[in-house]
Amino acid sequence: MLPLFGTSCGILLMFAVSEGHRMTSAWPSRKVLDWLAGSGWSPGRDIGRAAEELIRVRVKDSERQGASLVPVEAAVRIVHSYGMLRLNQPHTPGCAWVMKPTIGYDGDAAAIKELGNGLGVELFPVGYEASEYGIVLVDERGRFFLLHHTGGYFLGENDFDAFDRFIRGGLAPDAEDYFV
Repeated sequence: MLPLFGTSCGILLMFAVSEGHRMTSAWPSRKVLDWLAGSGWSPGRDIGRAAEELIRVRVKDSERQGASLVPVEAAVRIVHSYGMLRLNQPHTPGCAWVMKPTIGYDGDAAAIKELGNGLGVELFPVGYEASEYGIVLVDERGRFFLLHHTGGYFLGENDFDAFDRFIRGGLAPDAEDYFV
């Protein structure tokens, strides 16, 4: 686990609650809903063609890198629903997830594939964290992960769990804890 306060915003996302905390509800808490609404999100939000273009650009870039990324259904849903939002961490100024999958770096597609191989799943970018440009990823099951320069981290079981952990702050477990 990586401690978050006083370190990277990207990993700050996680647990201010006990390590065993698992929010598996398919529906967000009032706190998460209010936070999302304050960021411009609403139930049923869909950026439509803009989402498809963001995904197309990211796939094309991964192909250019020689490590094609597959836009898994769960990630496509996330980009459609949250794409282009800036989700600010309420307790740390400047810390945010920017829900734009096109930001990355040369070689990131291979690193994403490598993390996915360890997890036994396909991963696709849905955004990045604003302070250190760690890449926010979603797997085919809808789980959130972060690819940071210090390694891979687990962010949540689904979008609402990841958002709940992000706004609470705390620790993000190593992605290796989820390897198959």
